[in-house]
Amino acid sequence: MRGPLLIILSILLLGQSPVSLNAQRIVYSDPEKEDTRRLNYEIIGRVGGNFLIFKNNRFRSWISVLDEEMQPLGKEEMGYLPANDKTINVDFFPYGTHAWMIYQYQRRNVVYCMAAQLDGNGKRMGELLELDTTHLNFSSDNKLYAVVSSEDKKRIALFKINTRDRDLYRMTKMLFNEKLVPMGRTDVQIPMSDRGDQLGDFALDNQGDLLFSRFLRGNNEGITKASLLLLPATQALLKEMPLPVAENGPFLDEIKIKIDNFNQRYLLTSLYSNEKRAGIDGCFFYVWDKKTGQPLVSLLHEFSDELRQEAKGNATTRTAFNDFFIRQLIIKKDGGFIVGSEAYYTTSRANNWNRYDYIYGSPLYGFNNPMFGFNNFYYSSPYFNRYWWGMPGGRTNTAVRYHADNIMVQSFDAKGQLEWSRVIAKSQFDDEVDDLLSFSLMVLGGELHLLYNQQDRRDKLLNDFMVNPAGELTRNTDLKNLEKGHQFMPMRGKQVSARQLIIPTVYRSYICFAKLEYN
Repeated sequence: MRGPLLIILSILLLGQSPVSLNAQRIVYSDPEKEDTRRLNYEIIGRVGGNFLIFKNNRFRSWISVLDEEMQPLGKEEMGYLPANDKTINVDFFPYGTHAWMIYQYQRRNVVYCMAAQLDGNGKRMGELLELDTTHLNFSSDNKLYAVVSSEDKKRIALFKINTRDRDLYRMTKMLFNEKLVPMGRTDVQIPMSDRGDQLGDFALDNQGDLLFSRFLRGNNEGITKASLLLLPATQALLKEMPLPVAENGPFLDEIKIKIDNFNQRYLLTSLYSNEKRAGIDGCFFYVWDKKTGQPLVSLLHEFSDELRQEAKGNATTRTAFNDFFIRQLIIKKDGGFIVGSEAYYTTSRANNWNRYDYIYGSPLYGFNNPMFGFNNFYYSSPYFNRYWWGMPGGRTNTAVRYHADNIMVQSFDAKGQLEWSRVIAKSQFDDEVDDLLSFSLMVLGGELHLLYNQQDRRDKLLNDFMVNPAGELTRNTDLKNLEKGHQFMPMRGKQVSARQLIIPTVYRSYICFAKLEYN
């Protein structure tokens, strides 16, 4: 599941004329006694005209079914799931009339990857499907299988990586169609020639080709060597495209991947520094064309002094972007793209904030750590979903204050040239947890809506800023039904239709869900 962090949306309509869409209302679900702050949940989406939400509390798992007014229609217990301590991970893939749930669990020395089809009432349709099994000689609660779907949802890839040989990883990829009918199984070797090699984000295009990155960084510093790796849907041949980085710079920060299915291109981007462990200087872009097999764009975009002055917040002009992370990548129909980033950091009496330690030094990212041993899947993003399935919202044993400040949105054309930049000033912080911080992005017609909480006396009120295709920024003042007592968790929100967004809220000590609807 992707946390959060990281929500990455594609839009093919941003090249069209802007449409003025204002929020009409917000509808809230009622608090239920099981939905305490310890609740683990996942917003599945809109299925069969209803909204489905997966919930787990200790040893129970169930699907809550809500109607258009967010009123409960039923609760479907999932007795076929193993006990919570045996279920390792759950992923959901919603379609119009049903949703696939793919989950994995370990029984004795075997890890099972299973699938269940759910209808619009959360009920299981048919028998459980066994997608794959793996024999282990130890017990592990780490995620063994990873699953990704294509943008059109017609391809689903399940894969696992054997890391026993540190120099040569072995990947097994299983490809399915939208009915989970097998389309092929591929075994391939991934050379990891340098001791510090790591694997990054994974993505699947509409043809079923699997895309990911391999990179090298040393001593918790910037990336000095990187490649784009492509595993075609029907071949057991791994293709490698080296990226233009070197030991003397530029030093990449964290490689993000986005697939442009409409134009059959792959976009890789990262913040970069000109010097080791130095401040962020700008954005790196690399666009690879699938049709020609050649790179179309390879450039460095340096942030201007004017932009630094606007985005710096409490930092200096030179260090303005040192706390920024890329949060959103949006593909435009004409091959251009939009990059959304945010200033995010922590403060603590025990430790000084350091972006390199935060991204690269955390023990949570254990794919390349020998202590994790065999067949562990790695997520490189600092924004992977820490919130649900047994991970209590980023809580720590030390007093930590989380900060989420200014948002920057930039639009680039198909050649990587800047069209416009906009900075939305905000200042957010919270102690122990970051649930109420950051923002949610929603695509509506030709507009982007950025929603986040802003402190207003004792309350945190939801704000809505709109950006049109020309980069004009306006605040939506028509947000209605902001009920007292509900505190929004924007970055946990999910767009469930063209005009609807579901955002979790905290109401007293309960988790509720709000539907934000535009007309």
